[in-house]
Amino acid sequence: MAEQGQYPEYWEADVVLRDGGTGHLRPVSPADAEALQAFHMRQSQSSIYLRFFTYKAKLSGRELKRFTNVDYRDRVAFVITLGTEIVGIGRYDRLDDPTEAEVAFNISDEHQGRGIGSILLEHLAAAARENGIRRFSAEVLPENRKMLSVFADAGYEVRRAFDDGVIALDFDIDPTEKSRAVMEAREHRAEARSVANLLSPSSIAVIGASREWGSVGYQLMEHIVEGGFTGSVYAVNPEAFELAGMVSYGKISEIPEPVSLAVIAVPYDQVQRVAEECAAAGVKHLLVVSAGFDDGEAGLARQRRLVRYARANGMRVVGPASLGLINTRPEISLNASMAPALPRRGGLGLFSQSAAIGVLLYAAAQRRRLGLSSTISAGNRADVSGNDVMQYWEDDADTKVVGLYLESVGNPRKFSRIARRLATSKPVIVAKSDVTGLQLPPGHSVRLTQAPRGALDAMLRQSGVIRVPTNEQLMDVAQIACSQPLPRGRGLAVLSNSAALGRVLADAAVALDLDTVHLRTDLELDRGQSAALPALREAVAKALSDEAVHSAVVTLLPSAGLSNDAVAETLLDCALEASKPVVAVFTGIMDPNQHTEGVLALRAALQPAAADEDGAEPGTDAQLPAGLPCFASPGAAVTALAALVRYTEWSGREHGHFTSPAGVDTEAAHAFIEEQMARVANTELLRLGPAETARLLGFYGIDVLPSLPFRSEDEAVEAANRLGWPVVLKTMDEHLRHRLDLGGVRLNISSEQSLRSNISEMRTALEPYGRFELEVQSMAPSGQGCVLRAIEDPLLGPVLSFGIAGDAVNLLDDWAHGIPPLTDVDIADLVRTPRTSRRLFGYQGLPKVDVAALEELISKVALLKDEHPEIALLEINPVLVSVQGVTVLSADIRLGNPQQRTDSARRALRD
Repeated sequence: MAEQGQYPEYWEADVVLRDGGTGHLRPVSPADAEALQAFHMRQSQSSIYLRFFTYKAKLSGRELKRFTNVDYRDRVAFVITLGTEIVGIGRYDRLDDPTEAEVAFNISDEHQGRGIGSILLEHLAAAARENGIRRFSAEVLPENRKMLSVFADAGYEVRRAFDDGVIALDFDIDPTEKSRAVMEAREHRAEARSVANLLSPSSIAVIGASREWGSVGYQLMEHIVEGGFTGSVYAVNPEAFELAGMVSYGKISEIPEPVSLAVIAVPYDQVQRVAEECAAAGVKHLLVVSAGFDDGEAGLARQRRLVRYARANGMRVVGPASLGLINTRPEISLNASMAPALPRRGGLGLFSQSAAIGVLLYAAAQRRRLGLSSTISAGNRADVSGNDVMQYWEDDADTKVVGLYLESVGNPRKFSRIARRLATSKPVIVAKSDVTGLQLPPGHSVRLTQAPRGALDAMLRQSGVIRVPTNEQLMDVAQIACSQPLPRGRGLAVLSNSAALGRVLADAAVALDLDTVHLRTDLELDRGQSAALPALREAVAKALSDEAVHSAVVTLLPSAGLSNDAVAETLLDCALEASKPVVAVFTGIMDPNQHTEGVLALRAALQPAAADEDGAEPGTDAQLPAGLPCFASPGAAVTALAALVRYTEWSGREHGHFTSPAGVDTEAAHAFIEEQMARVANTELLRLGPAETARLLGFYGIDVLPSLPFRSEDEAVEAANRLGWPVVLKTMDEHLRHRLDLGGVRLNISSEQSLRSNISEMRTALEPYGRFELEVQSMAPSGQGCVLRAIEDPLLGPVLSFGIAGDAVNLLDDWAHGIPPLTDVDIADLVRTPRTSRRLFGYQGLPKVDVAALEELISKVALLKDEHPEIALLEINPVLVSVQGVTVLSADIRLGNPQQRTDSARRALRD
């Protein structure tokens, strides 16, 4: 929360407007008086009347002072700027009721219709909630339909009243499911439009275009022109009069038409100057191919300055160190990249970060004849990110499959939200290394995770993403997903002309949880092509006709006299007729030209619509069949197929709902935490006492079984009498209090004499470990012990972990992780993920415990952690899950100063 009168810099944000442009949003300051006056004087008489209910040619000095001097608590105002000009302002003033404030807006005539009002409202509401305001009111003239629609379309329950010629509005500003959905929908449309504009420029200027063959500028210009780009192309080089057969301009300002996309290929120390020239010329997007921003903190500072300047002047940035952009749509034909030719058109969208990985992905797609819809190499990913591109691909009819290689993750919570939505309609394949999130590649500036290993992967699974470790495996999965129908189940047919090879593949399928319901390893393919192909067709068609078979893998050793092209054509016909995926594995085939495994060359020959073989032009699909996915390795083929089976199961299941548990008092919890935060010093953590912990959990309907510490045996007996017999005796040491085997716990003590003797025996047993304070606790019903742990991670935000109590959870890392908010299905998956979770469901004759009560407890903990980032650590250890109900035996809560989460209830671009 901002202190009284202190400028809240963390409220500043770069925002994407409705039409895909950008602007800078920030709190107003006294220095804005002159700019605000200029803004007012540019407004029409009508706009001034609608804002002030009268006409004012100029704002008075008193009005300017009032509008620009705010305390950032009771009076808050935000401006949105483009360059140095204010294009919109919104404010609130707290009323006599401290939970209510009046809001007002004024949007530039020139920029109305760009969604500026709704963005201002979102940020004002977030600031107001932070300052304890829960309701907004406004007075609007009936003819001010645009402002009325801003309120009506915000997703809040707006109440209206007509009084003395004015419409009075008021509404609660606490986020609701509807208001969140409205914000996310607006964010989606704006960011998708931004990327769509980027990939469909009407004109391009290559700044740094060169005559020197082989230079980056030369190649970029050549590739754009030879790729058949349908718009205007201009070269900018002050030292050349003519380049690539066209006039070269000395500055971008000399180009005779507005430029949509500027491709910057100049030395990195000149990039900022060029960006400023582009802003002055009205350029919308920058593609920065220039590298050199990865030289430590100084380079990152230059990079941040570049991006902030570009966004503030309405421009998005791809890069720096980008490999480029590709859009194969015929009406665009954009190859603004280092790729030598525009790739064939297809359904795969590719996103990468570093240029090196982009080269690998592009080359792998070309070798496999995988058609592309669009590709973006984000380089250092300083601005345009995978989240932005996924927003675009969700709406792009040309993109059927999405592939991303992530070296860093800047906004995982937003990624999870977008990917979960996108994956319901299109496979999303993500390649990431095991250190993604743990360390940063050069030039990247995002937070690192401190969450347990597996938490980031759990977030991807929760989102329906197909996670693979390498770019080659990404392409393995993509080539099936792009060319074949998705498998509708786990039933697999394995066919081969080798018993050993077929058995190996069937065993691999079982290990990947596929059901080999049809196995045939006696295919006779050595009888000549005229006999072998009909026999192969009959065998595959018969297998696919079985309703229990959902896909087939045909793995073959070379057969004399049998053309592999003919085999592939036969298998492709079978797949098309059955509308089921068929994957071919050709083993033992060598490329005689390169003396290496020839599966890549073979894929090129078998994939239909190869541009250089069938006459189809680059960037077209020639209306030919999708093709047959072919592999050299049986293991790679079945692994890729299994990944798609898991995806289709996820996409076809019910994903549940975000539910609010009963008995939750969020406001009371917020007030209590705010009171405790006054005791938090700097980066230190405040550990709440048992009573404080129980009180905070109680606001979320979570009861902690009472316990009482004691110093003497008499105090112990008195405590047991207060709690009620029988009781449990425990050490208060955090490592031994759960260890029955080490003497840290004694159960079912039912009498005073027994309690006294147990105290003496426990102290003797614990002497080797030291001297510890003891406590007594009410005896809980017997049940299975579980552990719940939640942390606030710098990268992921809230992370919830669940495990079965005991050594296995730590020694074997048998945890399940989830990233709140969690649906009821997410919570059910969380409970069932640990290997030892079978103990909850009637393991070895034990009764099944009350899993529903456990899931309800988890939902409350997830909500508590999601709503309160000040909770740095929350651990419930153990919680006993009995046949009926759950009992929390011990809880530990620690508070700390939270960093701003990477996904909040206000739209903002992140660095």
